[in-house]
Amino acid sequence: MYLGTPDMAVPPLHALVAAGFDVAAVVTRADARRGRGSDVSPSPVKAAALELGIPVLHRVDEVRDLHVELGVVVAFGRLIGPEVLAAVPMVNLHFSLLPRWRGAAPVERALLAGDATTGVCLMQLDEGLDTGPVHACIEVPIGPEQTADELRRELVDTGSRLLIEQLQTGLGAPQPQVGEPTYAAKLQPDDRRLDWTATATERHRTVRLGGAFTTFRGRRLRVVSAVVVDAAAVGDQLDGDIVGGLRLLTVQPESKAPMPFLAFANGARPLPGERLGG
Repeated sequence: MYLGTPDMAVPPLHALVAAGFDVAAVVTRADARRGRGSDVSPSPVKAAALELGIPVLHRVDEVRDLHVELGVVVAFGRLIGPEVLAAVPMVNLHFSLLPRWRGAAPVERALLAGDATTGVCLMQLDEGLDTGPVHACIEVPIGPEQTADELRRELVDTGSRLLIEQLQTGLGAPQPQVGEPTYAAKLQPDDRRLDWTATATERHRTVRLGGAFTTFRGRRLRVVSAVVVDAAAVGDQLDGDIVGGLRLLTVQPESKAPMPFLAFANGARPLPGERLGG
């Protein structure tokens, strides 16, 4: 049995099927409305399961009647109650080096914190928030220019291999997590707002997160890509294509497609001393 929801949970499902494991059913969220219309769409995991011919369930408690040997959980997005865990043993593929970054946004929080490495762990699921003992972990370095999307894809590939290897060789006794826990709270909109009092390196991490934004003349300006030219610099004043030690490469004004910053500047014609964030 497999429990998951977003795009990042699709490759491990494909890996299980390709390795010959019998996935009796998939549990995922119910179809949801997207955008302003009335049409609903399945989760990415449901769409993948239907293509693979795997039955799909939307209620976690239904798994108690399936008589499966193991549940595999990847980015499911919901806590699983003790009555279900008592009926079905489960393992969870978590994208951090536990106990660091337990919670909803481990990839994003590791990047924002400036961690040099992160990783993926296969853990035994329990009632807590990513508190279960660990079967195995693989450490993954975080590149200085690596975006959250790139890091996520690498972790998913690594985690899929780890999952298959552990299941094929047989899960041994898991070991308790060791170290000081930190928690990866779900991202809020302001987590993507560029802080011009922070250093260029810190702001660059926000850009690498994806969806970074500031304002210019009262309108939102998304910063798609940038490079650091002075790591410790702060400030919000434009100097050509550099602001506070950060060279802006690609931006996206409101209601427009992404464009080179210099093309944006040629149209906007920033005044001497004009600042971002206002």
